[in-house]
Amino acid sequence: MGTAAKAGAVVAGLAVAGAAVYGGVALIGGDGGTSAQRLAPPSANPPALPGRKDRTEARPFTLVATGDIIPYPSIIQRAADDAGPRGGHDFRKILAGVKPVVEAADVAICHHEIPYGRPGGPYTGYPTFKAPHQLADALQVTGYDSCSTASNHTLDAGYDGLTRTLEHLDRVGIKHVGSARSAAEAKAPALLEAGGAKIAQLSYTYGTNGIPLPQDKPWAVNLLDRDRVIADARAARAAGADVVVLSIHWGTEWQTAPDAQQRELAQALTAARTGGLPDIDLIIGTHNHVPQPYEKINGTWVVFGMGDQVASFTPADKKRGNQSSIPRFTLNPSAEHPGRWEVVKAEFFTQYSDMGPPFRVVCTSCASTAPRSDYTAVDRQVTEAVLSRGAGGQGLQRATR
Repeated sequence: MGTAAKAGAVVAGLAVAGAAVYGGVALIGGDGGTSAQRLAPPSANPPALPGRKDRTEARPFTLVATGDIIPYPSIIQRAADDAGPRGGHDFRKILAGVKPVVEAADVAICHHEIPYGRPGGPYTGYPTFKAPHQLADALQVTGYDSCSTASNHTLDAGYDGLTRTLEHLDRVGIKHVGSARSAAEAKAPALLEAGGAKIAQLSYTYGTNGIPLPQDKPWAVNLLDRDRVIADARAARAAGADVVVLSIHWGTEWQTAPDAQQRELAQALTAARTGGLPDIDLIIGTHNHVPQPYEKINGTWVVFGMGDQVASFTPADKKRGNQSSIPRFTLNPSAEHPGRWEVVKAEFFTQYSDMGPPFRVVCTSCASTAPRSDYTAVDRQVTEAVLSRGAGGQGLQRATR
C-alpha cells in the first residue's frame, strides 16, 4: 500500500463494546428527524493491545482522511461501465485522481458510508443504499488502511449488509471500526502503526435513520455519546495506543457552519485529559455532505466535516455535495512527553466529484491537476469553508502536492 508504515498495520478494525447512548437514550436519527430507542448499557474494557515498539524508532508520520463514500446509482453505473466486458464493477478509475495523495500517506482513513448488497444486486441509492462489494477492492488499490463504518446508513441493508461490508473489507486487508459482527469484535481494539506509534481509530454515528439496532445485537453499530467516547479513548490509550483518532458522524446536513451539538461535543472531547494530556489527538467529522471548517480547539485539531468524497448530486442547490476537503496531518514524537505524538503540521487538499462524463474524483488543489475554471471555483469554495473559523491563523495550510 505504498509505505513501510502501511505494511506494519495490524489487528482488525476497532469497534467499541456495547452501543453508546445519549443521556441513557440512544439517538436513532433519520435525515428528517430523530427518535429514541433504549439500549443495554455498555460493558467491558477492551483487552490489552500488543506491546509498544522501542521508542528509539519514533519518527514523524502523516495521516490523511477523506469524506463520505456514497455511491449513488449513477456512480454504480459508471463503475459497471469502467469494468467493461468482463462484467462486475470497477471503482478504481473513479478514485484514481486522489490515489497519489492517499497512497503517499503513512496512514490513510476513509469513511465507508454505505453497506454492500448481495452479489449481483440489486444495488440501490437513497434512502437505503446498497453498493457493489468491488468498492472494497478499489479502496485497497487506492491506498486506504482503515475505514470508519458507523453512519446513519450502516444498517440500510440490515445486519446482513453490515456483515457483508466488513467481510469484504477484511478480504482486501482494510481495517474497519464503527460496526461489528459480534460482541467480541466490538470489544476488540485495533491499531495502525506508523512512525513507531500505535494509532487507535474510534468511530461513532449520531443514529441509523430510524432503523433499530438488532435486538440481540446492541453492539452492531457504535452510537454517539460523549462520555462513552471519552471512556473508550482512555481505555485504548491505557491499553497501549499512542495516538487516538476519532471518526465521528454528526452535524446538520447541507450546513457549512458546525451546529450546536458539534461545537459542544468538540469542546468537551478536546478538553478531556488524563494526567494533563489529551485523551483524543484528532477529530475527523463526516455526514454533512458539504465541506465544513477545521478548527484547533483546546490544542486539538477538529475537522468538523470533510464533505462527501464520492457523491453525484445534480440539483443546482445540491452541487456543493460534490465538494470536499482532505486533511493531512503530520505527527511528530513529543519531546516533552515520551510515548506521545503531536501534530506539527496541518494541511488540507480540496477535492471534487466531477460528474463528467465520465464520473471521476479529482484533487482540485493538486499541482498535477490540469487547471480548469470549474476546478478553480471548487478549490476556492472549499478553501473558504475550511478556513471559515480561523484555521488559517492557527497554522492550517492549503496543500498542492
